Amino acid sequence: MEFHDYATLYRNNLLNDVIPFWMQHSPDTTYGGYFTCLDRDGKVFDTDKFIWLQCREVWCFAMLYNKVERKQEWLDMAIQGAEFLRKHGRDKDGNWYFSLTRTGEPLIAPYNIFSDCFAAMAFGQLYQATGNEDYSHIAISTFHNILRRQDNPKGHYTKAVPGTRPLQNFALPMILCNLVLEMESLLDKQLVEDTIQQGIHTVMEIFYQPDAGLIMENITPEGKLSDSFEGRLINPGHGLEAMWFVMDLATRNNDTALITKAKDIALSLLEYGWDEEHGGIFYFLDVKGYPPQQLEWDQKLWWVHIETIISLLKGYLHTGDEKCWEWFKKVHDYTWKHFPDPENGEWFGYLNRQGQPLLPLKGGKWKGCFHVPRGLYQSWNTLQQLAARQELSTQPK
Repeated sequence: MEFHDYATLYRNNLLNDVIPFWMQHSPDTTYGGYFTCLDRDGKVFDTDKFIWLQCREVWCFAMLYNKVERKQEWLDMAIQGAEFLRKHGRDKDGNWYFSLTRTGEPLIAPYNIFSDCFAAMAFGQLYQATGNEDYSHIAISTFHNILRRQDNPKGHYTKAVPGTRPLQNFALPMILCNLVLEMESLLDKQLVEDTIQQGIHTVMEIFYQPDAGLIMENITPEGKLSDSFEGRLINPGHGLEAMWFVMDLATRNNDTALITKAKDIALSLLEYGWDEEHGGIFYFLDVKGYPPQQLEWDQKLWWVHIETIISLLKGYLHTGDEKCWEWFKKVHDYTWKHFPDPENGEWFGYLNRQGQPLLPLKGGKWKGCFHVPRGLYQSWNTLQQLAARQELSTQPK
């Protein structure tokens, strides 16, 4: 397959399969917002509404409206979710709940800062689509609330006893690397630059451990390895996703050395996390080779594979490293063989180690309308750039 053929495949799967699945099955036309707990053929099997998945879906349809085509149905879909969130999503202090009932009653308190991260992302993208100042205000105020909470994200909801084994977690610094670019036009320029520099430093100098060539999921406050379950944990997908965030930041800043470093780390993580026996990328590993705490360690997850594809394509686009292209073809072949469901649309989320679907669901508490459509869009866009470059290089001079 040529670049153009791959680009067509990713585009068609996004626009003719995945997005229609969510458009048809996800909207709650009675109470607003979205159903995300959808079985294989789109039937709703639970009506609880998880804030971060509601926000991710708002972002997805607003992004498609802004970047692909100004379809009114996409904008209406985004606004439907946003209005439900605006009415029900926050507590009196502006913190976003984790989950609600179908009608919008709070179920789980705002212990999880990632609800806030994706709320800021959603309302920022929707402001770009609508110019609605209320959406801008929600996005900006939420972003500043995230920064206020970042040193103690769970606050009084944390289970850990303070001071015994303090650990820094990778997820929030990683997400901020992407979120700050999403919201750049809404934020103070100096705040953007400071957040970018802090994010790059934290991801690439603190959580990245050069001796292992890997990114740790949790480290001590001093940036050292903690010889514990949490401290030895490797989540290859998280690191691989973060590397395309960093490549985007490096591209913005024209930092070719940082792009190369991110590409090299991505390849190292992939080589480490790849299952040589059955194919696919492990979910969790222990850096010392001990049994991981997570019983689902050997599962193959949808988001890990599509995020890896994005990093490999961006690495190839920016550096021309043939290892990125060879790995792309390998990960692509595994992904398209196992995850998409040609009979009912969308992708399976959870496979066993052998590559067979563990659950028939297309959405649930953790999987929604986000990683697959975002990944398909990012991959399609990058492959188009590669195809255009190839076409230009073959034209007679």
